[in-house]
Amino acid sequence: MQVVTDHVDARLAELARRSGVATSYVGWDSLEHTVSDQTLRSVLTALGVAVGTDEEIERSIAESEVAPWRDFLPPVTVTTEGAGDVFWVHVPHGNPLDVHITTESGVQRRPHQVDHWWEPVEVDGVLTGRASFTVPTDLEPGYHEIAATDPAAGRTETTPLIVTPRHLTTADDLTGDQRWGLALQLYSVRSARSWGVGDFADLAELAASTASTYGADFIQVNPLHAAEPVPPVENSPYLPTTRRFVNPLYIAVVDIPEVADLPKRHRKLIDRLAKGFVADNVSTKKIKRNKAFRAKLTALELIHEVPRRAAREASYRAFRRREGDGLLDFATWCALVEEFGSDSPKWQGKLRDPAYVARQRRRLATRIEFYTWLQWICDEQLAAAQKAARLAGMSIGIIADLAVGVGRDSADVWMLGDVLATGATVGAPPDGFNQQGQNWNQPPWHPKKLAAAGYAPYRDMLRTVLRHAGGLRVDHILGLFRLWWIPDGGSAADGTYVRYDHDALIGILALEAQRAGAVVIGEDLGVFEPTVQDTLRDRGILGCSILWFEHGPYAPIPPERYRELCLTAVTTHDLPPTVGYLAGDHITLRAELGLLTESEDEDRAREERDRDAVLAMAIERGLLAPDTPLTDKHTINALYQLIAASPSVLLSVALVDAVGERRIQNQPGTDADQYPNWCIPLADDERRPVLVEDLPANARFASLVAALEAVGVGGESAGA
Repeated sequence: MQVVTDHVDARLAELARRSGVATSYVGWDSLEHTVSDQTLRSVLTALGVAVGTDEEIERSIAESEVAPWRDFLPPVTVTTEGAGDVFWVHVPHGNPLDVHITTESGVQRRPHQVDHWWEPVEVDGVLTGRASFTVPTDLEPGYHEIAATDPAAGRTETTPLIVTPRHLTTADDLTGDQRWGLALQLYSVRSARSWGVGDFADLAELAASTASTYGADFIQVNPLHAAEPVPPVENSPYLPTTRRFVNPLYIAVVDIPEVADLPKRHRKLIDRLAKGFVADNVSTKKIKRNKAFRAKLTALELIHEVPRRAAREASYRAFRRREGDGLLDFATWCALVEEFGSDSPKWQGKLRDPAYVARQRRRLATRIEFYTWLQWICDEQLAAAQKAARLAGMSIGIIADLAVGVGRDSADVWMLGDVLATGATVGAPPDGFNQQGQNWNQPPWHPKKLAAAGYAPYRDMLRTVLRHAGGLRVDHILGLFRLWWIPDGGSAADGTYVRYDHDALIGILALEAQRAGAVVIGEDLGVFEPTVQDTLRDRGILGCSILWFEHGPYAPIPPERYRELCLTAVTTHDLPPTVGYLAGDHITLRAELGLLTESEDEDRAREERDRDAVLAMAIERGLLAPDTPLTDKHTINALYQLIAASPSVLLSVALVDAVGERRIQNQPGTDADQYPNWCIPLADDERRPVLVEDLPANARFASLVAALEAVGVGGESAGA
């Protein structure tokens, strides 16, 4: 293997390795790249590790050795059921110990003490011993607690013990069959009754109609995470303000029960607001999120004032109790943003002072209650959409999407504090599709701080996202193993990987999915270590395969060699719809925007070579006539028939492919001044709008489904 070298200080590199920071990595070019001293220093500083001088580096190395011995109990213990893992307790050498486990159901258990000798260590002048205990192998998956008492010191502490499933069983029922579903951007799919953007009612109708008409088993949507509480709002669903709560932009206003009790003048106002979107619903120009959200907030303010009937009020109060302080904090942040704006200097001062925030919380109580209510409405309508999907025959229903992170000025940054690191953002190193790398401008989880919080922010987020979903796609699941950190002020290529406790993160993901009865799909595309896909498979988590990315050194990989525990698709939202991809639209756009690191001709030649190899495979199998035009629907159908030859349990059909849309939804590495990312409404091959009501009779959609049925996918067996 060739190595791209750079000078690295040996002691700095040692400290980096101890801190989980990579000093080198293998890139998409198969070369090993050495990380610069400057990057290591910046990333270590973002982790809170002192590296200013050689003396500080030595002290930090020494501290890394003694720090675990300072903890009476570990901040959290995450294990796998039946593993019998060991946890440690530290006490002054020779002191007695009493240790017990209280299970989630309240039963007390005694862990077995391991006869293992550790040489005592002097910690801050105290000779400290280490006692080792094993987690009982018959402890069920769940959230338990370890308690330890040192009678001599009069000290008792507790710490979380999280036992995770060895294998997520929700995917087991999928094996031996192949199901298909739609992948779509919800905001882009409107109906005649929408308010310029697709909403939860449209999602319910989409699910019901595609299940009953075409036999689809799931609807895979973009992240529905909350954006800013008032316009202007972020266009990208992958740059939310929180991943735990939901974007009220998707509320179907007239479906709220209290609308029926509105005074006539208010109902007429809402009717007028709705009529203002008749033209927007059939426009094929940019989605107007801000216009839609302003109108919806006006209507929602009126509906919120309507007294709720007893059963509805009881449901609302139950929702508030269930969501607890997290919901209150988020609603408070929303009210504060509405009051002070998102760019106020107070966010770095007074709005981080608990006493000041408490006063504002009392003053803004009415607004906080409004933002709490919005989340309840979102929760109700998401539940209704999933219910509609299942009643229509979908075996999975809605597959939610979990973004990688949140924006830097977001609610989560304000609420979660140092659990999110400062001084760095996350992204991806240069690769074949983004040759300058990507900076997603999102603060990363701080590995140690997240563990110190008992992973509570992570598991609360998962629990909420999974509540009304039959599945969850985890964007860039590679980030649960290692994440590309980019120091502030550096380019995407100036980063390095920071390692996470993937056993803990994957395990908790499996635990929450098991409890929700949901399948999990890990988007495992990009550069990753060889063990990643094995780990996902062993834990019962599906991977992802994209036709264009399944390519060996000399030829495309035959679909029969794809993974079984996998969601396979022809394209993804970061590529053009298949018609556009075949025509090379992405190369043209990247060249126009200056995103290529080689000549356009070289890039196009390589892409066309790989594209033609895939088409040749379809021709050889008799799925495609040699003279079929690239943009013809039969070419698209043949490519979906090709991936249907895989053993993958799930096939994802992009709705844009089903109706002939060609425009790129998102061009990574660009901003709104360069390209209208996440603002492209659904249209067909002639740039005519496609509404939810149009899909059951859409000839191109029916043709694609018939092509899949011809090779044994769907049909009478759909949903079985």
